[in-house]
Amino acid sequence: MSTDHLFSPFKVKSLTLKNRIVMAPMTRSFSPDGVATQAVADYYRRRAEHDVGLIVSEGTGVARPASLNDRNVPRFHGDAELAAWKTVIDEVHAAGGVMAPQIWHVGAVRTRDPDWTPPGAYDSPSGYSSPGHQFGEAMTDAEVADTIAAFGKAAGAAKALGFDSVELHGAHGYLIDQFFWGGVNLRDDHWGGKTLPERSRFAVEILKAVRAEVGEDFPVIIRLSQWKQQDFTHKLAETPAEMEAWLRPLADAGADIFHCSQRRFWEPEYEGSDLNFAGWAKKLIGKPTITVGSVGLSGEFIAAFGGESSQPATLDRLLERLDRGEFDLVAVGRALLQDPEWATKVKQGRNDELKPFERQAMGVLY
Repeated sequence: MSTDHLFSPFKVKSLTLKNRIVMAPMTRSFSPDGVATQAVADYYRRRAEHDVGLIVSEGTGVARPASLNDRNVPRFHGDAELAAWKTVIDEVHAAGGVMAPQIWHVGAVRTRDPDWTPPGAYDSPSGYSSPGHQFGEAMTDAEVADTIAAFGKAAGAAKALGFDSVELHGAHGYLIDQFFWGGVNLRDDHWGGKTLPERSRFAVEILKAVRAEVGEDFPVIIRLSQWKQQDFTHKLAETPAEMEAWLRPLADAGADIFHCSQRRFWEPEYEGSDLNFAGWAKKLIGKPTITVGSVGLSGEFIAAFGGESSQPATLDRLLERLDRGEFDLVAVGRALLQDPEWATKVKQGRNDELKPFERQAMGVLY
């Protein structure tokens, strides 16, 4: 199929993109003690040089003691950290690129490093990492308020540094998503509740804080998922009506674009329709959406952690859905991690040069 639509421009508020390709956020752990290096800046610049429309950074931690569970994941607060991100965005802009940092708090997700612990207690809605698994103590009202403010401040810093947009990580069983999830958010106060809209108040207040910092014309993206790393089969919204009740308050609070994460973009979200998550979100809310999930590869990304490689795969199903307006933008993860020239090769029809994904690419900044 023709890739003309994939390489057509897109605009929302102050954000103007030359095409519909988004570099998906991917944790890399190449920022010693939370400070991005020149190698990290070069890594992002290479994608800007090769036709990526929007680069979304790896997740970056907000100013909470345990917002990250890895000492080498970058932070988005502190003088040295923000100076490093200034270098990154300047490099990306010099190459003609457009970029958003992803602002992140991991919540109750334990570190995998046996020799390091975060410099503070893990934050979580109710002290659970997954249903039935006690992890720590519930956040106090003061800690919730401080976390909301930290997200807002990080977004304000992104705009001040010259980034073009900002993305909030509200997916995959991390802190914002833990508040959405009734299995781990057992609170009976303003931040909990039996319904998904009630449990969405934390995200709503973060979006309001972000919007207050960045103004009305600066585009705000929120990444969401039904699935959790703790439970791949979970659905927050079991029906389209529940999805609309979940997403509408987020849009009203300031979300401009919904980044709808699923493991395989071609899988339908609900029976009776072939629309995927991004398709349903756009249909229900009317806001632009980003689809993601095994784009351009034969295997899905969770399997990559177990050592599974993936071969290049046709984009025809993706292009057909994009052409009919199911979603607006397409996030590409591992294919771009493996090969910074992936978008250029697709644009030029150099499909025989597309590379398979190998697990060892996760340990290299190509």
